[in-house]
Amino acid sequence: MIDSYSFGVIVIDGKRYTADVIILPNKVREGWWRKEGGRLHLEDLQEVLGFKDSIDSLVIGTGHSGIMQVPNEVARELTARNIEVTVEPTKQACKTFNELVKSGRRVAAALHLTC
Repeated sequence: MIDSYSFGVIVIDGKRYTADVIILPNKVREGWWRKEGGRLHLEDLQEVLGFKDSIDSLVIGTGHSGIMQVPNEVARELTARNIEVTVEPTKQACKTFNELVKSGRRVAAALHLTC
């Protein structure tokens, strides 16, 4: 569960992270880098796609101000792989992630922590 989020900092299960994260089943990876920092590409989510049989949903946090772009073709490709996609500014994405976890969904998250 995500305990808290503020610009540049997220606390997950009591541990503080200060770089973008990917949350996978039983694993958090800090230091998620993208091909282009402000625009998401499908290849930026290869680690998530490796868990596609273990997740139903992916929550993408686009940053504190929602600056990171998620092109429609990325969302369409994820949906074609039977992964429901939610794209929101990171503060709301954290709330959505927790709600989905509480409801029993198998969910992953890719969260941009700044801008």
